[in-house]
Amino acid sequence: MKRRVAVTGAGVVSPVGIGLDAFWEGLIAGRSGIDTISRYDPSGLPVRIAGEVRGFAPERFLGSPAVYVSPNGCRTALDLRTQYALAAAEMCVRDAGLAGSPDWIDATLYFCAGEGDNDIALLSRILTPYACAEPGCDVAGLLTDGRADGFALRDQLMEPTAPASLIASRHGIGGEVTTCLTACAASAQAIGEAMRRIQEGDCDLALTGGAHAMTAPLDVLGFAMLSALSSRNDAPSRASRPFDRNRDGFVLGEGAGALVLEEWDRARRRGAHIYGELVGYGSANDAYRVTDMHPEARGATRAIVLALQDAGLDPRDVGYVNAHGTSTLENDRAETVAMRRAPGDAAPGIPVSSTKSMTGHAIAAAGAIELIASLLALRDQVLPPTINFDTPDPECDLDYVPNRARNHTFDVALSNSFGFGGQNVALAVRRAEGCWR
Repeated sequence: MKRRVAVTGAGVVSPVGIGLDAFWEGLIAGRSGIDTISRYDPSGLPVRIAGEVRGFAPERFLGSPAVYVSPNGCRTALDLRTQYALAAAEMCVRDAGLAGSPDWIDATLYFCAGEGDNDIALLSRILTPYACAEPGCDVAGLLTDGRADGFALRDQLMEPTAPASLIASRHGIGGEVTTCLTACAASAQAIGEAMRRIQEGDCDLALTGGAHAMTAPLDVLGFAMLSALSSRNDAPSRASRPFDRNRDGFVLGEGAGALVLEEWDRARRRGAHIYGELVGYGSANDAYRVTDMHPEARGATRAIVLALQDAGLDPRDVGYVNAHGTSTLENDRAETVAMRRAPGDAAPGIPVSSTKSMTGHAIAAAGAIELIASLLALRDQVLPPTINFDTPDPECDLDYVPNRARNHTFDVALSNSFGFGGQNVALAVRRAEGCWR
């Protein structure tokens, strides 16, 4: 038999709030975290808006500035993605009452991270000094400078493995340490795989989640050139409008979400606060195109069905879905198709909302942030809204909890995460109170 998995700690860094209370208050208030980019001058870009994390002070969580010092004394600043990851992990470990616990030596860490800062300023610092009058650049000069310790260290800390390694070092996690980068489904996959490790008896304790910060100039420019982003530069707070007929693309966001998972009886024995029980994980691929969901939502539908089957749930048991809901024409339509096909006749009665309408799309971190929103919705029996839902789309005809939070009695939530490359993940979580029976 599969062992039960409790969620006993959570931490979040997001554009609508840092920490669980601020994050949840922002969502319930329907407050947008999307604004004109402030971290650099975006005036030359076709899209000039994003969901930035504002007011973030890493020393508040880490006790010191966000700097890595190598054994030979070389110092380099940690990129935002890694800072967010370390902060979210610190919050969730404290929240679980496990800071400094010796039990981490046998624990699992399955934490996704996107690429490090894709910063045009960094590229300029590297390449501009070597520009030549002739075409090309001074490769020899570049390689000479590249031999400096700081250059190599910075490069290594940009790897997707770096946040997981630093989290493991900080908390003494000595078991399996794994990362993944499956686009927008990555942190949901990390959570599902960590759940599996506990269910199958590989460990009793796990830290999981994800972090990403794709709001740098090259990130914004790249997605804008794909025609994937909203161009509502003059109305940033109204730009992300999932399922609305007038949606015109998603908005890049950033942040991190982290969770502590424990074997159920262990959590009960130590008197841990339990946010909910992870009960289902489904993963499937569209096997279609790199940038588009299958028009019939083949992979998304299968992922939801697999999550329900894994949890032993009837579709009528589901009381809420936190949608992937990006605000693109294709995604929202395809997700609606999946949410009609997978639950079947139960679909019209299931409320569905997209918190990306407020946070923007945190890419690899989105699944973890949105599962935390689902757990808090279960805890408080309140559904966060889909803001900016003004004009219904005939092709998106479900209950999207428009514009205002809603009181709602329910025991099971689904969280959907769909990514480039056809990755599709669905997670099912059950209300903690319902599990005590």
